Amino acid sequence: MKRARPYNCELRTANCMTPLLIATLLVALSAHVSAQGTPAMGTLTTRLASSDLRDSARARLSQIEGRIEVPGLDSAVEVRRDRWGVPHIYARTQHDLFFAQGYVAAQDRLWQMEMWRRAGEGRLAELVGAKAVERDKFARLVRYRGDMEAEWKSYAPDAKQIVRAFVQGVNAHINRVKDRPPIEFTLLNISPEPWSDDVPLLRLAAFDVSGNADQEILRAKLVAVAGTKKTEQLWPTDPYRTLDPAPGLDLSGIDTTIAAGIFDASRPVGYERITGSNNWVVKGSRTATGKPLLANDPHRSIALPALRYVTHLVGPGWNVIGAGEPALPGVALGHNERIGFGFTVVGMDQQDIYVEQVRDCGTRAEGIVRRCSLYKGVWRPTRILLDTIRVRGETPRVVQLEFTRHGPIVGGDSGRVFVLRSATSEPGAAAYLASLSLDRARDWQSFLAAAARWKTPTENLVYADVDGNIGWVAAGLMPVRRWSGLLPVPGDGRYEWDGWVPFARLPKSYNPSAGFIVTANHNILPRGYSIPLNYEFAPPHRADRITRVLRDSTGWTVAAFERLQHDEYVDIARRLVPALLSAARARGTAERDDIRVMARWNFVMSRDSMAPLLYQAWYNALSGRVYAGLASGAVRELVPYRDAELVVRMVTGKDWGAARRDSMALAALDDAVADLTRRLGGDRSGWVWGALHRAFFRHPLAEAFDLPATPRGGNGQTVNMTGGGNLLQTSGASFREILDPSDWDNSVATSTPGQSGQPGSTFYGDLLPMWARGEYFPLVYSRARVERETRHVLMLVPR
Repeated sequence: MKRARPYNCELRTANCMTPLLIATLLVALSAHVSAQGTPAMGTLTTRLASSDLRDSARARLSQIEGRIEVPGLDSAVEVRRDRWGVPHIYARTQHDLFFAQGYVAAQDRLWQMEMWRRAGEGRLAELVGAKAVERDKFARLVRYRGDMEAEWKSYAPDAKQIVRAFVQGVNAHINRVKDRPPIEFTLLNISPEPWSDDVPLLRLAAFDVSGNADQEILRAKLVAVAGTKKTEQLWPTDPYRTLDPAPGLDLSGIDTTIAAGIFDASRPVGYERITGSNNWVVKGSRTATGKPLLANDPHRSIALPALRYVTHLVGPGWNVIGAGEPALPGVALGHNERIGFGFTVVGMDQQDIYVEQVRDCGTRAEGIVRRCSLYKGVWRPTRILLDTIRVRGETPRVVQLEFTRHGPIVGGDSGRVFVLRSATSEPGAAAYLASLSLDRARDWQSFLAAAARWKTPTENLVYADVDGNIGWVAAGLMPVRRWSGLLPVPGDGRYEWDGWVPFARLPKSYNPSAGFIVTANHNILPRGYSIPLNYEFAPPHRADRITRVLRDSTGWTVAAFERLQHDEYVDIARRLVPALLSAARARGTAERDDIRVMARWNFVMSRDSMAPLLYQAWYNALSGRVYAGLASGAVRELVPYRDAELVVRMVTGKDWGAARRDSMALAALDDAVADLTRRLGGDRSGWVWGALHRAFFRHPLAEAFDLPATPRGGNGQTVNMTGGGNLLQTSGASFREILDPSDWDNSVATSTPGQSGQPGSTFYGDLLPMWARGEYFPLVYSRARVERETRHVLMLVPR
C-alpha cells in the first residue's frame, strides 16, 4: 500500500524496513543464490525436509540460561528473561549494560540485524544480485560524511561510549557463534560479520521518514501530465496549499526513473493510503487512579521477525523498559522510574529535490569526466567519490557517487541532475539514537531538553510522569522554506533553506485544560500556528474517534485503554453506507440480502461479521469508480493513493447528480459481490471479514518456519489500524504499550510474533496467539515482579 509520505514511516524505511525489506529481498534472494556454486533455495529446501530444517534451527539456538564467559566485560551481568521473552538486564557499569544489550539483542535477532546493517551500508547486491545495485548505491549516497564530533555529541554527551559498548556486545556474540550461526546464515552460505561503531549511525534507517522526496517526484509527474488544478483535486494536501511550480522549471521528464534509488529504498506498493500510529495521554483527573495513563501503538509492517524488540535496562543512571529496534542501543518508547513516553510520526518535510543544470568541466586523472553545476551564476565542480559494489554472480561494479552543494545526485537527464537535500545529512540525524537522552529524562524540562536532540524521524513525543503531569512536543529538525516543498525546485540558488525552525518554536502542550492529548499522524498544528511543518498529514479519522471517546468518559483504566487501542469503529462507513442504502431504495433493491446486511451494520469492522467484508470490498470498488470518474486512466495511475475524504464528497455531495451517484454506489456493490464470490465461493455462510482479512507471518527463506495466519478485525481507517493491500493486513500495531505511572508494574504491552527471531525458540511465535486475541502481557518492572516472572537466568561474566 502507498500513502502520503508522513505516515508510511511506518512502512518503509530501513528501521521499519527490517521485516518488510528482509521478506522482499530474501524472496528475491532465493532465486539468485545458485550463483558461484551455492545451491538455489528451491533445491536446498527440497533436499531438506521441514523436520530437518527445524531440527537444524533448534541446534543453533542461543544459550539463554546458565553462564557464558565473555571477553570485554568489566564485571558480571545478570540477564533475566521473563515468560514473554523480555530480557531484564542488570549491570554494575554503563559500559556493561550496553555491552549486554548488544549481546542479548544479537542472541535473539542476529539475522535481522545483519540484514539491517547490509541494507544501511549498501551491501544487499552481495546477496540478491544486480537488482539491488541501485538501492545499494543510494544507501551509500545518503551515508553521513560530516563532523563526527558533532554527530556523537548530538545524541547524548556519552553516546559514543554507549554505542561502542553496544557494538562490542554484538561482536562478542558474533564471535561466539560465527562457526555455527543462526540457520539463515547457513542456508545462504554466508557468515555474520563484525560491526563497526558507525553501524548504528547509518542514515538509510531515517531516510524514508524524513520527508517527501519520492512524493515530490510523483507529484511533479502528475502536474506535468494533468496540471496543477487536477493534481490538487486528486491529491489534496492538509492543510490546503495551492501548488507552486517554480517559474521556468520544466517538470516534464521528472518521474520514477530519474531517481531509481529513492524508489527502491522506499519500495512503494500502491493501493490506498496507509496511516501511521496512535498515541494519547490522559491526566489523572480523568483516570481511576488519579495518575496519568499513556497509550501508544506505533504502526509498522507486520512481519516475521518482529520489528520491535522489548528490553529492560538497569544500571547506574538507568532503569528504563520498553521497545526499540534490535540494531540500536537504548529504548525508543517506554518508561523509566519517573516518566513514560511514546511517539507517532509528525512527518515534517525534511527533504527536497533540486533540479540543477550541469555541464562537463574537465577530467580527473582516473579518466572520469568532471561535471560542474550552476549555482548563483557560477559553474561549481561536483564532488566525486568512487566506490565498489560487490554483486552476486557478477564482477564487482565501480560506481560513482557524486554530490553538489545541496547533496547527492540521485539521477539525471539531458543537461540536468536531480539532487536530494535531506536533514539526514546533518549531525545527529541517525534514527532514534536521541532516545539515549530521552531514556534518562526525569521531568518535563529534562524531557524537553532531550527532545531537542531528536532530529529524525520527526515525532509527536507524548509524556506522562509520576507527579501527574502530561505533555506533548512535535520534535524534529525542520527546515525553513519560502515555498511549499511539494514539488522539485531549481538548484540555482533561488530556493535555499533559511536554517532550521528553533526547537522552542515547535508545537507543544503541557497539562492542557482538556485533560488529554491525542496524536495519530493527523494535522497537529495548533490554531494560529503559522509554520508549515508539512502538507501531507494523515486523515483525522483515527484522531477524531479517539478524541470523541476520551472526551465522553472519565475513570479511565489500563483495561479501558486496551479496548480503545482495539477499537474497530469506522467513521467513513457511517458517512458512506447511507448513500448506498438510499440508492438501493431509489432503485427498488433495498431487499437484496447484501443491502439488508449493510443496513443492519453498526460500522464496527469485526472479523467475525459479513458486513465489514462487504463494506471493504464495496469501498475498494467504489473508490476506484470515483477516481475513474475524475480522471483518465493515464492520470489515475499517477495518483499514489485514493483519498477517502474525496470519495465521501463525490458520493454524498452535490458535485455529481443523484442518478450518477446512485448508479456508481450500486455498481460498486455488484463489483464487490463478484470479487468476493470469486475469492470465497457462492456459499455465503463463510463470508466474514476475517476469512480474507488476515495477517501472515511467513519466514523469508523456509516455509518450515512460517507461523499461522491470523484473522483480523479493523481496517486502514480504524483505531485498530490493520491496513494492507488485497484485503490483507500488512501493517499496523505489532507493539503496543499502556503505561501506568501510578504503579509501573501495572503497565502492559503487546508484540508479535515473538521476541526471538530464531526458529525453534520458545519465544519465536509465543506472543502471536495473545496478539491475535487482542490480549496484553505485563510489562513487569520492579525487581520483585521480574523475579516472579523470570523463566531463564543468564550470567554474562568476564573472561
